This record gives sequence, structure tokens and C-alpha cells, in this order.
Amino acid sequence: MKNSGIAVGIIGFGTVGAGTAKILLKRQKEIQNKLGSSVELKGIADLDTRTDRGIKLRKGVLIKDAKKLLRDPDIDIIVELIGGIRPAKDFILEAIQRGKHIVTANKALLAEHGQEIFGAAQKHGVEIGFEASVAGSIPIIKVVRESLIGNRIGNIYGIINGTANYILTKMTDEGAEFTAVLKEAQELGYAEADPTFDIEGIDSAHKLTILASLAYGIPISFRKVYTEGITKITPLDIEFASEFGFKIKLLAIAKPSGKEVELRVHPTMVQERMPIAGVNGVFNAIFVEGDAAGDGLYYGKGAGEMPTGSAVVSDIIDIARNIKAGVSDRMRSFNISGNSGLTVKKMEDVKTCYYLRMSALDKPGVLSKISGILGKRNISIESMIQKGRKKEKAVSMVIMTHEAREKDMMKALKEIRALKVISGKPLYLRVEGGNA
Repeated sequence: MKNSGIAVGIIGFGTVGAGTAKILLKRQKEIQNKLGSSVELKGIADLDTRTDRGIKLRKGVLIKDAKKLLRDPDIDIIVELIGGIRPAKDFILEAIQRGKHIVTANKALLAEHGQEIFGAAQKHGVEIGFEASVAGSIPIIKVVRESLIGNRIGNIYGIINGTANYILTKMTDEGAEFTAVLKEAQELGYAEADPTFDIEGIDSAHKLTILASLAYGIPISFRKVYTEGITKITPLDIEFASEFGFKIKLLAIAKPSGKEVELRVHPTMVQERMPIAGVNGVFNAIFVEGDAAGDGLYYGKGAGEMPTGSAVVSDIIDIARNIKAGVSDRMRSFNISGNSGLTVKKMEDVKTCYYLRMSALDKPGVLSKISGILGKRNISIESMIQKGRKKEKAVSMVIMTHEAREKDMMKALKEIRALKVISGKPLYLRVEGGNA
């Protein structure tokens, strides 16, 4: 016989699962007082039932078989915290079919299969909480979905991967090389053994997909997000950026314009005066423009046991409150139909300013050749730096451009690479906050 409280089952007892359990158990009385009903952690499923997570659980709470939680008629909310696509997707869909509400931190799953999952939730009349899927403890999902619901949301700029931000911060502060800082981040636990999703921008693209769908009412569009990582960044580029008054950050960017919206993740030069340029270390920050609310910068810890666990518990309590009040669709309101009329802009049509760095022979006429190629593509130079003079040897030449179209810049760079006076492959970065 089920008691009058709300029963929760957690699948996945890793870092976030342990943080969630700790908060639910430690704050049990406070939660009951605020909610007016108890929230019971009825079961946790994980293949590893032996590792000590520093949590004292009642006998029988920690089990190996997740199916037992899915099929327990007393459990109201299933919390999926194993990550990845499978078996997480199968667990969530089965739970939904059995009428259980869902809380998840799984940004990859929602970004790639959210259309199916949210569609199933609507069909079966259950709610999905996913605050922890984007930016950890920062309540950005609630901000976009609830606090700014009366706004037309404009540009979004996000530092939403702590690993990449930590690496770029250390490179900036210490002048260290990328590979050395990555190794240190792995040793400290800030980066995974396989850091691909973090350093190649994929994790940020997953999160941007979710945010953009909420903000602009577009279909979940992960495959349309332009994604580029930070592996090509060198201390030399960070030094040049500083000379121009910029910092380099891995930004997730969404920009609506007319009937299109840009969705892109890439290393970006941002002016030091921009608030987001001062976000360092493993911290996350998201800048959001609202036509009524104005500009807002939301800052906090983007990952970790307790910050992310806090976001998970917040969703559990929201759903528990709705169950208690007999409300069943407030957190289900995700525009999966994508009927806003906006489409994702092709990257080749995006316009932005650029930073170009190339090794060129220090000979007369080199700059005129480069500027001629850029001019032919309607790209104008805003400023330039040349380091040193080494006759008959390659020197670093850096150019900042005014706003140009991506397609034109890529064609110009192809021609510049073919010049005999250019050594190696020119590096380019996109610029936000520069002169247009």
C-alpha cells in the first residue's frame, strides 16, 4: 500500500546520483515542511553496489536491476542519471509508458532524441524535469521557460562547459600549452579520461540545442549546430587576443535574425569589457537578452556532485508539488512541434568579425597580396599586428577584420593558404563584440 508521500527511484549512482541522494536524505525534513508532503528515496539502481559513496542507505534501497524501479507501482518519479544514449533512452521511455514522471540530467539524450522523448511524455501525460541538463546549478531552464516567458528572447551567449573554460583560463593565466593543461585537468578530475565531448564543443552543442529549442520554439536541432573545439588554440593566440583587448572563450551562441536563428559553438574572441569575458575556471555563465527584462547574466557552478544534484532535486520537488496539486502538464510544455517559423541558419551565411593569424615571409608586397584577396571577397581589415622582422623568414601576422560572411572568409583563406609567401595553415577565430 503506497503512503501519501512522493516516491522517487534513481537510476545511476555516480557523481550526480550520489549528490542527489545526499540532498534528498539530508534535507528530508526541510523538503517535507516546504512541500507539505514527504519525498521518499525508495530505490537506487546501479551496477556497482559495492563502492562506498559516503551515504548511509536503508537495506534494500541500492539494487542492481533498474527494471525493478521502473516496474514498481509505488514509484512516482524516475530520476535517470546514468548518461549516454542507451540504456538511458530505453529506461526513460519505459518509465513514461508506465506513467512515471521523469527527471534527467542527460543533455546528450535530450539533444539527440528529445523529440521522441517529449512526444512520449505528452502522449502519456507525464512531466519531464531537465534543469540539470544545462549548466548544473544555474537555473537557466526555469529562467528561459518560466521567468522570461513574456519576452522575445534575443541573443544568447553561453560558457556552458567547465572543462573547456578551465583549460582556456589556465592557458590565459599561465601561458601554458593546451596539452599540458588538459593533462592537469584530467589529473584534477575536471576532464574525463576521454575529453572529446568537452574539448571539441560537443557537450556545449548538446546544451545549446536544448536552450535554443526552449528560447525560440524551434525543433530540437543538434545536427544543425555548427560545432568546433578548442584544440587549435595556442598561447600565442591568447597573447595576441590580449593585445587587441580580447579574451578567448568557448562560446555557445544563438542569434535570431528575421526568420532564421544562428546556432554555433566555437572558440570565440570576446572583448574584455563584456561580462562573460570575466567568467573563469570551471564556472559557467549564460548571457540572455530579453526584450522586456533586458540583459541578464546567469552565473554559477556548471557541474559537480552537489551543484548538479541541487538542480536534480529542484526538478523532483517541482514535479512532486505538481502531483500534490493535481497539475500534470506545467513542466511538459516543451514546443516539440517547432511551429515558431524559425529555421536554423546555415553556417556559411553567418556574418561575424574575424581574427586571422598566419606565418608570412617578411617581404615587400605580402600584405598587399593578402589584403587584395580579402578585398575581393568584400572583407575589410580593421587592424593588424606583425611580430618581429626576420628577412626571408616567416613572421607572425595577425589581422582583425570587420564583419564578413563565413562563406566569403573560407574562400579567402583558401586563396591565402595557396600563396607561396604563406607558411603553414592560417588560423582563424570568430569575434564577438568587435567593430562591425
